[in-house]
Amino acid sequence: MLAAGSDMAAPSAALRQRRAAAGDGTRGAPERVVAGPAGSGVGSPPSPGTFWLTRIVLLRSIALLYFVAFLVAYHQNKQLIGEKGLLPCKLYLQNVKKYFKGKINLDALSYAPTIIWFLDWSDMDSTLDCLSLLGLATSAFVLITGCANMVLMSVLWVLYLSLVNVGQIWYSFGWESQLLETGFLGIFLCPLWTLSRLPRHTPPSSIVIWGFRWLIFRIMLGAGLIKIRGDRCWRELTCMDYHYETQPVPNPIAYFMHRSPWWFHQFETLVNHFIELVVPFFLFLGRQMCIVHGLLQILFQVLLIISGNLSFLNWLTIVPSIACFDDGSLGFLFSSRRGGVKERVAEMQLKEAAGEQLPLGCYVRRVVNISFGLLIAYLSIPVVLNLLNSRQVMNTSFNPLRIVNTYGAFGSITKERTEVVLQGTSSLDPNDPAAVWEEYDFKCKPGDLKRRPCFITPYHYRLDWLMWFAAFQTYEQNEWIIHLAGKLLAQEEETLSLMATNPFAGRAPPRWIRGEHFKYKFSRPGGKHASEGRWWIRKRIGPYFPPVNLQGLKKFYEDRNWPYPVRD
Repeated sequence: MLAAGSDMAAPSAALRQRRAAAGDGTRGAPERVVAGPAGSGVGSPPSPGTFWLTRIVLLRSIALLYFVAFLVAYHQNKQLIGEKGLLPCKLYLQNVKKYFKGKINLDALSYAPTIIWFLDWSDMDSTLDCLSLLGLATSAFVLITGCANMVLMSVLWVLYLSLVNVGQIWYSFGWESQLLETGFLGIFLCPLWTLSRLPRHTPPSSIVIWGFRWLIFRIMLGAGLIKIRGDRCWRELTCMDYHYETQPVPNPIAYFMHRSPWWFHQFETLVNHFIELVVPFFLFLGRQMCIVHGLLQILFQVLLIISGNLSFLNWLTIVPSIACFDDGSLGFLFSSRRGGVKERVAEMQLKEAAGEQLPLGCYVRRVVNISFGLLIAYLSIPVVLNLLNSRQVMNTSFNPLRIVNTYGAFGSITKERTEVVLQGTSSLDPNDPAAVWEEYDFKCKPGDLKRRPCFITPYHYRLDWLMWFAAFQTYEQNEWIIHLAGKLLAQEEETLSLMATNPFAGRAPPRWIRGEHFKYKFSRPGGKHASEGRWWIRKRIGPYFPPVNLQGLKKFYEDRNWPYPVRD
């Protein structure tokens, strides 16, 4: 502004400068306009303190996780909660409706908030597919374009909330609530209607940015406290001696990490405590320490992604850490081409610094953001009290919409790995010592000793995970596993799509199915079993459930109102 003022004060001097430029062979060259202090004009990187670029990265990251979640839902919902699913959601909603005196009232909606209450139940498979496909299309749009508004983000949130609340145990994992809370925050990052990566009159609110930071603070601190208060192996620094082998779905890297020396496992545990119990407080120590926090948390989550198949949990936990970075620190992710996003952000920062007058809608939005902040603060009260409680619970929501939740992971570590192996036989007599029992393999969980552990993150095989939980419980606590056995007896194609192998493919279905309980251990790299191609060693514990056949399961199905399996 100072340079422009000098030209206005001395027009004759400016005229002489233009004539001189015309005479030195540069006729037609555009004049350089100085719009502000040196280093803040067009072409300069964005300055710290704003979050325009942060919003784009956050929205695309949230959209990516929604896309994965809806993809999992589209591939697996029909088999798990569809018309002929292992736990049909239509039956679940009917039971909820019956409990509330046959009415879809406020109590029923509060107990199970889902738009499926108001949709057609006559073809539940199609309804579930439509919800998943709409979620896939919407999240793909946001992911590709980087554009979103409150309407689109609300659609994604409502769709996934609707699936989670009819998903029963298949959607009982902590990351379901975490995705919903993250997605809810994403709604308030956006303008109401405008679809633009840089909506000029809707700058990212610092209240929403702190909402994301508050989320990562609670996730990490909650995970750290549940460990210190839980299994003593976390205090004795020995939990990592077992974790790689006994985690739900190990990957090939975990196979080798398990054989690390004891001192390395202790170091890992100490690093875990530092990241989860100390680093979260870096958020409140200024910009530089907040960036350090973000870097450490992202690096930590990447290490967890490499060493385990924890669904999309670790990918999702990276998302709120992105809010630790402002435009000044994220500029390297964007092109420096003229007229690009980064240059436009720098221009908008200049206009904001010049005190550009804002329209009335901006002030209305500020009121909305403040109200949003007050809502988060109010809903955080029971969450904070839970963090301070010595009887802390993890992965729990204190409100039906799962807006603010408690988190935690691996508060206790299983010291031995047990697996349920499903076997079928064509023998007429299951007790015949000569009966040949053939095993079903799942998509990813350990079974075949020579099959290499899978690497599938961020995808999620829900049945494989529930089989891990079932292995240290009883089949009476997991009745769905008997339902699964019946569907394998009938060779239902949709259920078989959840399995990696069907030993009876192309021939008559089995007459009997049983569950066997085994103890599994990693083989030693370079050892005898590994040289034979075995990744696992196992020892039989005993029967998990006795042999069952379709006829014998008829009353079991009738008592639970489950559709009786029909052989395809």
